[in-house]
Amino acid sequence: MKRYAWLVSLLALSLLAGCGGQTRNPSPDKAAVTVVMPPTSEPEAGFDPAFGWGAGEHVHEPLLQSTLTVTNPDLTIGYDLATDMRVSEDSLAWTVTIREGVKFTDGTDLTAADVAFTYNAARDASSVNDFTMLDRAEAVDDTTVVFHMTRPFSIWPYTMATLGIVPEDSYDPAAYGSSPVGSGRYRLRQWDRGQQAILEANPDYYGEKPQMERVNILFMEEDAAFLAVQAGQADLAYTSAPYADQTVNGFSLLSVKTVDNRGINLPVTGNDFLSDAEVRRAIDAGIDREEMVDHVLNGYGSPAYSVCDGLPWFTWEARLPYDPVEASDWLDSAGWHLEKEYQEKIPAGQLYPLDCGWRYKDGVRAEMELLYPVGDTVRQALAMDAANQLGRLGIYCTVRGVGWDTAYDEALTTPLVWGWGAHTPMELYNIYHTDRETGSARYSPYANPTVDAYMDEALACTDLEEAYRLWQTAQYDGFTGVTRSGDCPWVWLVNVDHLYWVRDGLQVAQQKIHPHGHGWSVVNNVDQWEWNS
Repeated sequence: MKRYAWLVSLLALSLLAGCGGQTRNPSPDKAAVTVVMPPTSEPEAGFDPAFGWGAGEHVHEPLLQSTLTVTNPDLTIGYDLATDMRVSEDSLAWTVTIREGVKFTDGTDLTAADVAFTYNAARDASSVNDFTMLDRAEAVDDTTVVFHMTRPFSIWPYTMATLGIVPEDSYDPAAYGSSPVGSGRYRLRQWDRGQQAILEANPDYYGEKPQMERVNILFMEEDAAFLAVQAGQADLAYTSAPYADQTVNGFSLLSVKTVDNRGINLPVTGNDFLSDAEVRRAIDAGIDREEMVDHVLNGYGSPAYSVCDGLPWFTWEARLPYDPVEASDWLDSAGWHLEKEYQEKIPAGQLYPLDCGWRYKDGVRAEMELLYPVGDTVRQALAMDAANQLGRLGIYCTVRGVGWDTAYDEALTTPLVWGWGAHTPMELYNIYHTDRETGSARYSPYANPTVDAYMDEALACTDLEEAYRLWQTAQYDGFTGVTRSGDCPWVWLVNVDHLYWVRDGLQVAQQKIHPHGHGWSVVNNVDQWEWNS
């Protein structure tokens, strides 16, 4: 708990001071809510969109600034500041019309010049944002901005949903992060680094007036967050599966579906065992994902079959069932056989237990090592569960924790348990598309020209619905792709539900599927939350 030790102690004293140790449940302010987020959700560079606020792995539409577009509950695209957009025939220019009458919280008008300035500043800033596809943004008049692209990029509307607009005339990159001026639903009233941020409703907001006029965000480690709930000091607080079997008076558990997935890369080169596609397919078929959800996540999750389950660009071709018999057949086909002394003991079509030996090929045992990031107990447990399941297939699997300082390099030859999941098809591109400099994909050695071609065509497409179809085809076209039926360079395990303790009487608006990381996604629609009378 480190820097939060003082707060934990204070909350513990509050618990002890309560009558019989029962949770205090004060009558809530009907126009305010207190939310607890992990310390990693606090933006290091402050609330500046140019330096990553609203982007990265905790993708959200920033509350303090308006965005041109938004993602709808089904993850299709809707409008915010934008009222219309069109793309040129060559896909190299996006023309966006913005609404009139929008003001920043400093009273100045928001015009297309501010939009162009924001995008050009974000392009030039060194942050988590990727704007390599943007050549320049140009304000044609007060309500029209044109984005000139360096390459076709059909999913530009998804980028526009994460970048909040800042005022050109008053923007100071050294100060803006701590004193942001925006046109969003809220404005920043106070920010105490390492502790809290307080938002209040923007009285000049052009949309519907927020029902929650004040949002108090506390940044706490998980143990401290749970104590805050027990002490009645929070209305909503993030938590995880190990706490899910607890009971807290006056609170219930909210479980939100996600694409916060965990998967294993299977290096197709540099690893003698995994370079065989039949072996990779066997591993994919032989992993019981439901078992992992139950054993590791206490039931709070769902099987993962891709990096984009349930999103508009997901393909059902990836949702292939757990089939240990198929897995065994794949391994036999690849030449990895059970030791002869045990073969007669195993009925046809039945898996053998761990103590019935290992598979061998030309005197070499079927074995692999599986890495997980040190300190991540969930990924460690998933790695151990996967190792046990692979053992039932006759594959000897060991696990080892590594730091991120070496994990990226080691993953080029050794499988690693990763975490992914974003509200954009670029996640597929970044994981599977060949990098021109290295000649293989970015995070694990894999290259397929056919897959690359589908993705390139998807980016060049001028129709977003058609682009979705091409992203789906890139995953599997009936002959090749990245699913089990194709090259299978990754095995996806589980999607981790995001869990929150919610005070009785607080109505949290419907959540769209969350991306990777417990972050600001839960409060994307906090303006629509309300208290029961």
